[in-house]
Amino acid sequence: MNVMHSAAPLSFPQERSGIGTLPASLSGRGIGLRAARGEDIDWLRLLYRDLRAPEFAELGWPQSALHAFLDQQFMLQHVHYLRHYGEAEFLIVEQAGRPVGRFYLLREAREHLLVDISLAPASCGQGLGGALIAMAQQEAAALGRGMRLHVESANTAAQRLYDRLGFRVVEALPTHIMMRWTPAQG
Repeated sequence: MNVMHSAAPLSFPQERSGIGTLPASLSGRGIGLRAARGEDIDWLRLLYRDLRAPEFAELGWPQSALHAFLDQQFMLQHVHYLRHYGEAEFLIVEQAGRPVGRFYLLREAREHLLVDISLAPASCGQGLGGALIAMAQQEAAALGRGMRLHVESANTAAQRLYDRLGFRVVEALPTHIMMRWTPAQG
């Protein structure tokens, strides 16, 4: 059974209205955020491939097999996000009107959850991820809330970024680390 073709087309929940005005650290660089739409799925699938393929390079899989595997993993992740974080804001990060990443944020009464932040490789290392997270931290702080996130244990670059932004390790598992930020920490 081909899982990719057996399910309904992938989509997103109805657009939320929490985007607001972006800080100059983002808007001044031509960065915008908009609600993710069904037509973004193909681009998001390719983004997922670009980000995850290097992890599997040593396996020597044929490209078609690797793409099929990563496409299935993307679909499973997407369905998981919708089932468990359906109230989140699923945003596409754009620069000069072109997609460069995704930013999924769940605003909860106690704290915000950064469900996912993924940037195209060409957009990494420019401070964009840090600026997006800082924007969400400022919003959470204004509401008296903190933020939490999970990061892969092997993703040391992201861990360093989160540490610089004031996130602290709460729980370390073999595959993931839970980190939390509170306004008093940051």
